Amino acid sequence: MGQGSENGSPFPSFRPSPLREKVLGEVHARPFRALTAPRTIVHYAFLTGSEEAARDQAWLTELCISRGGNGPANGARHHTLPFGGGTLSWEQHAEFTTYTWDGAIGTDVIFGEAPANHPFGAAFRAPGDLLVSVRLELRAPRDSETWRDHFDPSSLTVSEVYDGSATVATDFRQDRDGLTRILMFNKNLSEVQTGAVVQRLLEVETYRTLAMLGLFEATRLQPEIRRFEIELAEMTGQMKDASALGANQELLDRLSALAADLEAGATASTFRFGASRAYDEIVKARFETLKERAAPGELSMATFLSRRLAPAMRTCQAIEDRQAMLSRKLARATTLLRTRVDVELEDQNRSLLQSMNRRARLQLRLQQTVEGLSVAAVSYYVVGLISYLAKAGKEAGLPVPNASVTTGLAVPVVVLLIWWIVRRIRKQHGEH
Repeated sequence: MGQGSENGSPFPSFRPSPLREKVLGEVHARPFRALTAPRTIVHYAFLTGSEEAARDQAWLTELCISRGGNGPANGARHHTLPFGGGTLSWEQHAEFTTYTWDGAIGTDVIFGEAPANHPFGAAFRAPGDLLVSVRLELRAPRDSETWRDHFDPSSLTVSEVYDGSATVATDFRQDRDGLTRILMFNKNLSEVQTGAVVQRLLEVETYRTLAMLGLFEATRLQPEIRRFEIELAEMTGQMKDASALGANQELLDRLSALAADLEAGATASTFRFGASRAYDEIVKARFETLKERAAPGELSMATFLSRRLAPAMRTCQAIEDRQAMLSRKLARATTLLRTRVDVELEDQNRSLLQSMNRRARLQLRLQQTVEGLSVAAVSYYVVGLISYLAKAGKEAGLPVPNASVTTGLAVPVVVLLIWWIVRRIRKQHGEH
């Protein structure tokens, strides 16, 4: 039950969830920076694993401390610091890390010499392999068309965003410095709206590049999947002709090995294909948020990218579908072959049991024969002992009738007694 607040608040205080602060703070985690023209924005994205991300955060903390500031908090995934008259922003994501810097431009030359005060010089340490590099320039509207000279006309896209409040041009190609150029002319956007458009344009370039990674994974898997399909067709054809248990077991082993290889490849590519779909959806969402449309007589960014992104995503989906179909076919073939092997093993076991039953019956008959012979043999020895006793008693003067008669009379009695003892012993063993 809630208790009254110590500061006199009329509302009770409750025990907060450990995730409350993180959830509430996530909404304000990446605020749009207010930007005014002219401005240059340089954006890099690096692929980073968990160890690389940890080392990068430690390096950023040292950088912040060396400049008299505080580094990112423990567990933080974003941080900003003033740098070179502008702002350096750092963000960590699931598989990549971004550095974005914006600074003022002191010249009217579009895409002129890079500002000397940017942070990506010799002292900068890249956290991982570079994947995305962008140079975006924010300018006021210009009447001259000379800006087109900075782009490849064969892939130039010119779009209007926010219902014509700004114009964005890019050709998605790298310049001599290895950066993708994006030029934005602001007509009547506010500073915050301008910052929002810039951030979303950078996200479009970042996520469309990340989405394409799935295509190369699909291309890598295609020959392997084709090999699996050919091997499965060959083995299912052999299943029709294989009848011996050894041949079926060998086929089952090969099918199991093929299924293991297929599942290993599918498991390794699941994250990549899932991530590519997610990145593609983010790109589409950013275009919808920007309200992007083609400038009169021009090609829009969304139209240009969809010509390559859409087939790439369909290729990834096709590879996933082929993997799933192969997995189902392998499972059915393995089940069918395992059933055949089990039936053959049951037939062998039934024949073995029948053979064992016949052997057991023969052993029982032999045992009964041996028991009969043993009764006769034991009776013979016992009767011989009685004969010796009768003769010895007669010679000793004991009242013993004729020894031969005594021995003969003892034969049936001894035989019955030995037979009864043997039968009793066998019955006790049967009970145990």
